[in-house]
Amino acid sequence: MKKKFLGVVLSVAMVATLLAGCGKKEEAPTDETATEAPADDAAADEGSSSDKVITVGIINNDPTESGYRTANVKSLEEAFSAANGYEAKTFYSLKNDEQINAAQQFIQEGVDYLLLSAADTAGWDSTLKDAQAAGIPVILFDRTIDADESLYAASIVSDMDKEGQTAVEWLASQNLDEYNIIHIQGVMGSAAQKGRSGALQEKVDAEDSWNIVTQQTAEWNAEKAQQIVQSVIDSGEEFNVIYAENDDMARGAVAALDNANISHGVDGDVIIMGFDCNKWALKEVQAGRWNYDGQCNPFQAPYIDEVIKTLEAGQEVAEKVIILEEKGFDSSITDEEIEANGIGDETAPTE
Repeated sequence: MKKKFLGVVLSVAMVATLLAGCGKKEEAPTDETATEAPADDAAADEGSSSDKVITVGIINNDPTESGYRTANVKSLEEAFSAANGYEAKTFYSLKNDEQINAAQQFIQEGVDYLLLSAADTAGWDSTLKDAQAAGIPVILFDRTIDADESLYAASIVSDMDKEGQTAVEWLASQNLDEYNIIHIQGVMGSAAQKGRSGALQEKVDAEDSWNIVTQQTAEWNAEKAQQIVQSVIDSGEEFNVIYAENDDMARGAVAALDNANISHGVDGDVIIMGFDCNKWALKEVQAGRWNYDGQCNPFQAPYIDEVIKTLEAGQEVAEKVIILEEKGFDSSITDEEIEANGIGDETAPTE
């Protein structure tokens, strides 16, 4: 399997290059100009790549799931717009079965391409085979699935396992005498949850000084995360690390600590860890109120657009699997790094 690892800076540069290189598509002729064209010319122009509207069926997670997802959806909407020669059909859900049903509907409607960010890694083989039989290329984005590479045309994803490993390595470097961890998980079965949970669980299993105080899913939700942490506080059980699998859940966890007057962050009693690199979260890290934030790049749309253009030109995709290289940040992060790597606004959302 070929893999292409792209650094953060390179990713930004490539995105800019792709967007600049695509240029403005010619508009489809109006009915009036079409009737004026000679019949032979009209027939010759039919199917011209400059006039063709490409239909994409986009299966994604709920846009309100997190700041990451909001940025991801916005990027897709901008790339696959009518102005760029696309007709986009979208479906959003955090439930795998609902996503599968929507994908089957898109296949029946005969979309040109199926773009998929799966809620769960399992259960997609039959749908991908149906798409293949219908001649509809499938392009994975954001998240991997458990399926043979032959069933999809390309995969532009984050390495969720590496995100978890990078975070756990950073946590281990803090050299605590004992790690008593509140582990707040994302939607169970998703690639992000599996990767970020897996690395932590491996470390806990290997080290006697690493303990899980509680391990629960908050489904990427800040309020649910706050309730989980509040429950631990009420129980009186000691903890010194909160490992939350996205920024919104870390924010909810911190709200519970603040309500209980428990210090956190650099020089605090509790280490706070999040993922996704929202700008407001990186500001919390920079200010020392959080300790760590792991990067997850939401901007796959320009790469998908390039894959589609390659396939439309009848060419083979050179790199079938593109893995976006990502890193983690602590309180040493600079304003320049926040600007270059952060997503969304600098102001945290309010419930």
